[in-house]
Amino acid sequence: MKIAILSRNSKLYSTRRLVEAAEEKGHEAIVIDHLKCIIELEKKNPKIFYNGIYLDDIDAVIPRIGASVTFYGTAVVRQFEMMKVFTAVESQALVRSRDKLRSLQILARAGVGLPKTVFTNYAKDVDHVIESVGGAPLVLKLLEGTQGLGVVLAETHNAANSVIEAFNGLKARVIAQQFIKESGGADIRAFIVDGVVVGAMKRQGKKGEFRSNLHRGGSATLIELTDEEDTTALKAAKAMGLGVAGVDMLQSSNGPLVLEVNSSPGLEGIEAATNKDIAKEIIRYIERNV
Repeated sequence: MKIAILSRNSKLYSTRRLVEAAEEKGHEAIVIDHLKCIIELEKKNPKIFYNGIYLDDIDAVIPRIGASVTFYGTAVVRQFEMMKVFTAVESQALVRSRDKLRSLQILARAGVGLPKTVFTNYAKDVDHVIESVGGAPLVLKLLEGTQGLGVVLAETHNAANSVIEAFNGLKARVIAQQFIKESGGADIRAFIVDGVVVGAMKRQGKKGEFRSNLHRGGSATLIELTDEEDTTALKAAKAMGLGVAGVDMLQSSNGPLVLEVNSSPGLEGIEAATNKDIAKEIIRYIERNV
């Protein structure tokens, strides 16, 4: 089987691990920079031209699409789907996951636990927004932020008011979200492949940091999910339509609360924390479907 990993950098840990796992299972693996693909549209004859050749012999693709290139990356994944190529992450699910507001609406409709969240279109009634999520402290997030960027903890009502008004003035769309104090600056990531939690880790933010992202100096340790956490993670991934997903949750007094469902979760942190071959699980998922 010939498997294409859609990635802009073949040296990235996740990309390398997927190539290794595919080759260990006897498959041919190639890395394709999706931004360099040329999409050709014709009645009942979709094609992708890349590095001087047509990609007409690919059996499956694993999208590793960065948030900043979601539009074109998703178009390439969609083109492969039109060519009847199996994709580990479907284009529509990828689009859903990258829209923070839309994904939270989908999760809420599916009955998944969430921190109380408010979104406005530059509303003037900032005080109501703050009080609607339980007052200060509260978390403010840019809709387009990733890896903890564009996330602010406003510790007082006045600070929250100032930040929201500043974002509004910049025409930057922002989400206000309830601050879950009891989580202690930590969250859980459950890694899901084909409807099964294949690994989970607890990520702890560095001292004085409420964000737990590993990119921001956080640490990760192995964790065994409770039944409720396991069920919540699977429900969230299913609601988003993702075959491969990283579900980020907070532990709260009201049970697990989902922060985000990531459609291109990194492998480095989860493999190190769990000592599991997560990349191989993704290849097995492809084998079951192709």
